Amino acid sequence: METPLQIEIQGFKPSSHVRELIETNLAKVEARFGRITSCRVAIHAPGAHHRAGEPYAVSIRAALPNGREVNVGKVSRPNDRRQTDVNFAINDAFRRAVRQLRDQTRLLRGEVKPARRAPTGVVARVSGDGEFGYVTTDDGREIYFHANSVLNGKLIDLRPGDRVAYHEEVGEKGPQASTVRVLSRHQKNH
Repeated sequence: METPLQIEIQGFKPSSHVRELIETNLAKVEARFGRITSCRVAIHAPGAHHRAGEPYAVSIRAALPNGREVNVGKVSRPNDRRQTDVNFAINDAFRRAVRQLRDQTRLLRGEVKPARRAPTGVVARVSGDGEFGYVTTDDGREIYFHANSVLNGKLIDLRPGDRVAYHEEVGEKGPQASTVRVLSRHQKNH
């Protein structure tokens, strides 16, 4: 590496084992994807005021000479008990880094198409019988959607103002939204 490996550890005293584990994982990444020009690994242990069994948070930022970069954020899976083991948390973060690099490599080779982000909008209104509704798109159009298009819930649970992601397709009467997924709930001011 052009820049020495940076390791930041908060909340516990680092052991030589932790550093060796990071260096071993980093060597595997370099063997598979080429030389890394810089790498920073941050490990945050659960604070003393937290209850036992809280997960470690590991983040990795690595740069390669060809301009590719890996930025693996802290995992937010508090119910995954495996993350309470620092060894697992470090290995898991490096597995996610390898996945990111692999995906970037496939994209550069043209093996996969770039992922398109689903468009978003706001629920404009929902029919009284709960059979259909309308989404106002971010570009100001209004698109119909059917109750069967709502993921993880029922149309009747949607309220005007709820922010949603959707896929647009052409229906019998024009554009319609399918796979409508709630992103955030509209909060009424009391």
